[in-house]
Amino acid sequence: MGFQSIPDGHVRLENVTVPGVLLGQDTDLVVTDLSLDAGKIVESGGAAVDMKRAILFPCFIDMHTHLDKGHIWGRAPNPDGTFAGALNTVMQDRQARWSAEDVHTRMEFALRCAFAHGTRAMRTHLDSIPPQDDVSWGVFDDLRAEWSDRIALQASCLLGVDAIDLNGSFRHTADLVAKAGGVLGMVTYPVEDLSQRLRTFFKIADELGLHVDLHVDETMDPNVETLRLIAETILDMGFEAPVTVGHCCSLSAQDEARALSTLDLVARAGINVVSLPMCNLYLQDRHVGRTPRARGITLVHEMKARGINVSFASDNTRDPLYAVGDLDMLEVMSEATRIGPLGHADLDWPAAFFTNPAQACGFDKPSLQPGAPADLIVFKARSWTELFSRPHSDRIVLRKGRAIETTLPDYAELDPLMEMS
Repeated sequence: MGFQSIPDGHVRLENVTVPGVLLGQDTDLVVTDLSLDAGKIVESGGAAVDMKRAILFPCFIDMHTHLDKGHIWGRAPNPDGTFAGALNTVMQDRQARWSAEDVHTRMEFALRCAFAHGTRAMRTHLDSIPPQDDVSWGVFDDLRAEWSDRIALQASCLLGVDAIDLNGSFRHTADLVAKAGGVLGMVTYPVEDLSQRLRTFFKIADELGLHVDLHVDETMDPNVETLRLIAETILDMGFEAPVTVGHCCSLSAQDEARALSTLDLVARAGINVVSLPMCNLYLQDRHVGRTPRARGITLVHEMKARGINVSFASDNTRDPLYAVGDLDMLEVMSEATRIGPLGHADLDWPAAFFTNPAQACGFDKPSLQPGAPADLIVFKARSWTELFSRPHSDRIVLRKGRAIETTLPDYAELDPLMEMS
């Protein structure tokens, strides 16, 4: 396409292609100019650089990841590809191997990958079943400080709803989360006293002033409807802090009228939804010797039509729940467009990868307006079909207006951690 690099200093990037929704326009892709100076987007001026209609985005927000699980496949592969096999394998590896050093090394490796791909903000879920909560939240505190000038980090605790006991021992984990300024999270599924456990959980979140992020209905069983109860509980309790739910796969297997009535409740409750299409496609409706019939993606179009704030994110990376992945939000965007499908639909779907996750998590809103940080990604593509047809390992990532090194870390760095137990 002609350009090889972007010089430092005051420059005017001419003929860049930007999603209209990121410019506040009800259009698809817009060709425009963008001036940069002193690490920010500015009104005008600068040495002209013809960008040949290259696509330009603000840096990505990846709002649902599992940095603590990442990159254990080499020593803990899923034995049969199933969800149950994944959960059991992670549990065994966590109990045997997740020291502070092990977790720190793998999490930092993952952050280096995400940074090189162009991510500037991320929320990670941390397995928090005691005593792992003390280990992993300590590691997270250290990494958040170490990475504060590169990736804004949030964390949410992760443990099953059956661990939200009615006698108070969950409070230790919740206090760790509050101390770290984190997000209160758990996985919901049918258990005895589910309604009371949800109310206990939301009461603790309210007392501690915490936002909430839940793994919900990650199954193709149409009878699993914890999302509906979550929405009803929020409405009944008047819980006002932001709530995000992820997965919600069972909606796609339910009677349509029932599923849509649940979404009406979700919209009334103001719940944010994050879809994880790659991991759900990998795990859902998976049975040995049988081809999956269902995609597992939740009802993103129906949610959006109801005004529900919908986002997409990476989820797991090279662990028993997802054997591949590299925390590259371009890959997420490309695959979500295929799996969703998002093409031939509303023109504002790109917001689901930028402004929507910022709104859900409270990260700084991505902007291409003057005064915004010049944290940008440039791709040698001029249209959606060109963008989604290649991996774009030659992308240019600018942070504060300067191109960063985008060479990815070598997997061999993790070899000392990969000895099979």
